[in-house]
Amino acid sequence: MSKQETQTNTVQPKKGKINIRVLTVTAMLSAVSFILMLLDFSIPIMPGFVKMDFSELPALIGAFSMGPLSGMMICLIKNILHLFISSTVGVGEVANFVLGAAFVVPAGLVYTYRKTKKGAIVGALAGALVMAVISVFTNYFIVYPAYTKVMNLPMEAIIGAYQAINSNVKNLWDALIWFNLPFNFVKGMCSVVITLFIYKPISPIIKGTRIQVEENK
Repeated sequence: MSKQETQTNTVQPKKGKINIRVLTVTAMLSAVSFILMLLDFSIPIMPGFVKMDFSELPALIGAFSMGPLSGMMICLIKNILHLFISSTVGVGEVANFVLGAAFVVPAGLVYTYRKTKKGAIVGALAGALVMAVISVFTNYFIVYPAYTKVMNLPMEAIIGAYQAINSNVKNLWDALIWFNLPFNFVKGMCSVVITLFIYKPISPIIKGTRIQVEENK
């Protein structure tokens, strides 16, 4: 995310090697993302069935280093792996993929056309905002209705879990706008902050440019 990084991007291995590296790194980041997804945890200001995790972090790194398609593939592979241990009959995994893709694809697209630290920040902010907004509609129209049918979880119980935290919640729209929207934005921003700290040191390793740069010094 600097002038030096832009310069190192001009030193590229052969096309075949790039493809192999992209596939390998995408697979490795997908595995890390899956592990991080397993390390989810509850936070006091959200109902117990809404979990915090940092599994979008590897996907964001992949989107910055290899493009938005790689970031989206990391989100997809992570959730396919999680299907084997799913407790939501795939509903949670579909929602997680949609929101993850909504986060990393805009971030990766912006950074593709503006490879600067500012471009990364703007892209990541845009992605976090898109994910937060989409989470309201996916939860309202897809996730929670599916939970009520597939998992026999009454809608009253879902709304009641939010009301236990804030008695002003009157319906599902209130719950999603007051809770899920800011929660998903903050969740995305946590990945953004961590990425900004670690991306520059690990970028040459991911892209395979460190050796080429050292050889051309």
